[in-house]
Amino acid sequence: MQVERVLFIIFITTMLLTICFITAEAGVTGKIVGKVMDLNTNRPLPSANIIIEGTTMGAASDPTGYYMIINVPPGIYTLRASMMGYKEVRIENVRVSIDLTTTVNFELAPTVIEAKKAVTVIAKRPLVRPDLTSSLAVVGTEEIKEMPVEEFREIMNLQAGVVEGHVRGGRASEVGYWVDGISVTDAYSSNIAVEVENTAIQELQLVSGTFNAEYGQAMSGIVNIVTKEGANKLQGRVSSYFGDYLSTHDEIFYNINEFYPLSVRNLELSVSGPLSDKLRFFVTGRSYYNEGWLYGKRVFLPSDSSNFDSPDPDKWYIQKSGDGRPVPMNPTSKLSGQCRLTYKISPAVKLSYNLLWDRVDYKQYDHMFKLNPDGDYQRHKRGYNHMLSLTNAVGSRTFYTLRVANFFHDYRHYVYKNPLDPRYVDPRRLATKAWSFHSGGTGMWHFYRNTTTRIGKFDLTSQITKTHQIKTGIELRHHKLWLHEFEIIPKKDESGRQIEPFQPSIGKLTDNNNNQYTHYPYEASFYIQDKMEYKDIIVNAGIRFDYFEPDGIVPTDLEDPHNDVLEVKDSLGNVIDSLDPTDPSKPWHYKYRRARPKYQINPRLGISYPITDRGVIHFSYGHFLQIPPFEYLYTNPEFELHGSGLNTVIGNADLEPQRTVMYEIGLQQQISDDIGIDVTTFYKDIRNLLGSEIQETYQRGTKYARYVNRDYGNVRGVTFSLDKRRRGLLSAAIDYTYQVAEGNASDPLAVFWDSKGKRESEKRTVPLDWDQTHTLNFTITLSEPEKFGISLIGRFGSGLPYTPEVQGTRTAFENSGRKPPQYTFDLSAHRDFRVGRLRPVTFIKVYNLFDRKNEVNVYTDTGRATYSLAYRYAGEVRGVNTLEEFLNRPDFYSEPRRVIIGIALEF
Repeated sequence: MQVERVLFIIFITTMLLTICFITAEAGVTGKIVGKVMDLNTNRPLPSANIIIEGTTMGAASDPTGYYMIINVPPGIYTLRASMMGYKEVRIENVRVSIDLTTTVNFELAPTVIEAKKAVTVIAKRPLVRPDLTSSLAVVGTEEIKEMPVEEFREIMNLQAGVVEGHVRGGRASEVGYWVDGISVTDAYSSNIAVEVENTAIQELQLVSGTFNAEYGQAMSGIVNIVTKEGANKLQGRVSSYFGDYLSTHDEIFYNINEFYPLSVRNLELSVSGPLSDKLRFFVTGRSYYNEGWLYGKRVFLPSDSSNFDSPDPDKWYIQKSGDGRPVPMNPTSKLSGQCRLTYKISPAVKLSYNLLWDRVDYKQYDHMFKLNPDGDYQRHKRGYNHMLSLTNAVGSRTFYTLRVANFFHDYRHYVYKNPLDPRYVDPRRLATKAWSFHSGGTGMWHFYRNTTTRIGKFDLTSQITKTHQIKTGIELRHHKLWLHEFEIIPKKDESGRQIEPFQPSIGKLTDNNNNQYTHYPYEASFYIQDKMEYKDIIVNAGIRFDYFEPDGIVPTDLEDPHNDVLEVKDSLGNVIDSLDPTDPSKPWHYKYRRARPKYQINPRLGISYPITDRGVIHFSYGHFLQIPPFEYLYTNPEFELHGSGLNTVIGNADLEPQRTVMYEIGLQQQISDDIGIDVTTFYKDIRNLLGSEIQETYQRGTKYARYVNRDYGNVRGVTFSLDKRRRGLLSAAIDYTYQVAEGNASDPLAVFWDSKGKRESEKRTVPLDWDQTHTLNFTITLSEPEKFGISLIGRFGSGLPYTPEVQGTRTAFENSGRKPPQYTFDLSAHRDFRVGRLRPVTFIKVYNLFDRKNEVNVYTDTGRATYSLAYRYAGEVRGVNTLEEFLNRPDFYSEPRRVIIGIALEF
């Protein structure tokens, strides 16, 4: 069977490569087209030369005056048109975006050769894109510099239809991340594998509509990033800032009322330029530290021990060894870098190498450890991505790109790196009474996992006629997923009794609290797409084929997943059947089977119809699939059951792809020379979503949950965007989204938690956890290039859902309550100077300008973060804290005001 699969893959690969070479660059370049005309007679000028300054790219006009330049990296360019007997014309500020067509027409005036002088024109970026067939947000490097943002995710969250990483109502794992034409989505978690810093981004696109067939393994959106290439002259920027949280809400946030300038600090350096006539480089690096805004108080050390069993406080035993100092509980420390080399082998052949690397160390706030902060987990992420691409232009209208990539992402968490560190203490020290903090102890789990992905990708693009651009490509992805998790347990003597005093040890790999696996799944895909650009209609039509081999096993008998039942007992403990392991006729005989491969064909269609020279209607439709994050395929790899009752979740390597059908219709309209609007309505039908089911076992009373494709949902909404281009000093943008996101479950384990809580699972659609009905974002900027800029970002969101509960018992339907609405404002200002060739820049950024206390989490008995009904039923707290101190949850609120001040030097 395995041999047949390998032969099938080889056959499909050979067929698709053959198709590729007889018939495509995916998602990293754009196209420039236009006509060259005589200014006086309006007749076409054949054989005019059009050059993109600073590059070797260009074209000559045909007998109709038409020209075309394909394979243009995104950016802002100057075009020059020249012809004997005519004045040369230069058009500046020509913007090229990924996968879009930029139209630039020239009108040349006749002149005598001796008097010929160039004419310079400043191009205006169009407010309406005639070839836009689905919703798309484009943010270039110049816009990013003006925004008060530090990470690309903050840019993403400012776009219409996005709510904290959820694109158009989908789960956060339904977004695909692409960098320079290669997917960098970690297969285990569906997050981005390696960070990309804002200083390295040439252009960022968020495709929230029906993305083209070249993109796969995503259902809600694509984040497509193209990084910067080396410039044709030496240039660079060094930037540093420092700051802290400056808030008056010290009743909520401990240790927040004093300003320590080095609590937040950042240093960035980027340099770009030529190493030779053919070789260019771009290098950037960043060192960032943020102490965070959530602090604990070191009242206890992990080695401390307390006893609050007695109802009489005078009989409590309390050991306090801490120094009482504040300790950051959500700090972040990051180092990252990028190096990109571009070698022009010939005018038609380009070789590019790109290295991305990052190291992130951080902690996540755990309220229980507030008085014992040293006992909480340290978390570490490491990643790198090597990408090598070769682009070859085969004539003026065809080019292909061959890419290979290898990315690695590693995550681990623990309290102490050495699992046998003597600082680990008896886990019984973590035991607490209700409403009280830990007074000793440490987290006892070690978790390690990493993903290595190797990718080979071939794309071919051919402008076969003026109206038809064909793209086609094939991609192979091979993954290695490794995981090891285990619990630190007490060491025992030969008789099985715990050794005193406590000594840390690790159980056997066969134990329930020690799991390890390595899997090698792989994917193959092929797409073909035709972009048809006629005068009155533009069509994007494509089809995609995806194949997935999970490399996993599943039990054949779900009533005995671990295949270790030797006796079946009734509810009274009486043996009613027994197993002979050598008897294959028994239904629970030792058996596993390999998970089956998955494949699907997905059509995509987008149509854009210009109704006037300033208005365009578009419609798009597509089918999208995505294998669930691989962590759910391989959870609990040995299918071990953790005791009686319902305490176990096991993975399912045979999960089917999740599927979405998406529709949208929209209107782009330019209403003045500098104002344009976009209105789009959309609908998504989501099926086969990851969920869970409860399985009975042969041992009566013992159950477990297993991941299956059972959840469903639908999303409908409308987005409105207004863009005012800069005229004079002012530019602005505003977007509003009305959206309803419903489904039967937000959490894949909803059925598991419902069953443990003895609740019936929902049989109807309810609001999903990220169902924000109204979302409004706006940006206002006052700026003069190379002199100064002030930018204000405002965000408003209506309340997110929560499920009303009192003392763990639901009092209403799931997600029938609403949290308070949220809003925040961020400010950025800079002042530029000129000192010879150098340009110093001073800047200030203020996040949460008005220090708004947004309630991101709430108590389910009141729907507010500010108070709880626990005062009525909690009783007296047995611990060193009061009930009021325990119910004061700083992690229930958004980040308070953060102020940073910095200076940059550009050259």
